[in-house]
Amino acid sequence: LPHPVLWIWSPGTPGVGKTTLGKELASRAGLSYINVGDLAKEGELYEGFDEEYDCPILDEDRVIDELEDRMSEGGVVVDYHGCDFFPERWFHIVFVLRTENSFLYDRLESRGYTGKKLQDNIQCEIFQTLYEEAMLSYKKEIVHQLPSNTPEDLERNLDQIMQWIEQWMKDNN
Repeated sequence: LPHPVLWIWSPGTPGVGKTTLGKELASRAGLSYINVGDLAKEGELYEGFDEEYDCPILDEDRVIDELEDRMSEGGVVVDYHGCDFFPERWFHIVFVLRTENSFLYDRLESRGYTGKKLQDNIQCEIFQTLYEEAMLSYKKEIVHQLPSNTPEDLERNLDQIMQWIEQWMKDNN
């Protein structure tokens, strides 16, 4: 593959900066950016509606079919909050963004999250629920946690990931 496939992933939790980081990284590294939520919305890749969380339910098989060709070409940054249905072979590296709860609470509240949806997302982050899921779903050595609280963290993360991409390109081309 000419370019690596990276997954910018915040386990379970919206509001930690995946999209900001993913878009900026794609533009700096000349990779394409895929937001799985937007992809699902555009293609209506749903199989129902979750009343409790007030959101559509993703049709995971259709999402995978939709992405398969683009993933096999490489050079992609994927942005999504869940992980257990993506094929392991798709990713060369997984970056998990972590945000302290005080920052996270404000970000989610400003997006209009309330009640159970707000509480569950905060709980998810407290218990590292989906970070552990990532460690079970992928080889441990490709899963990396990055702090994502401040603009300085964002810059540091971008620099770190750019270095990783440069190294990967040297090693694989």
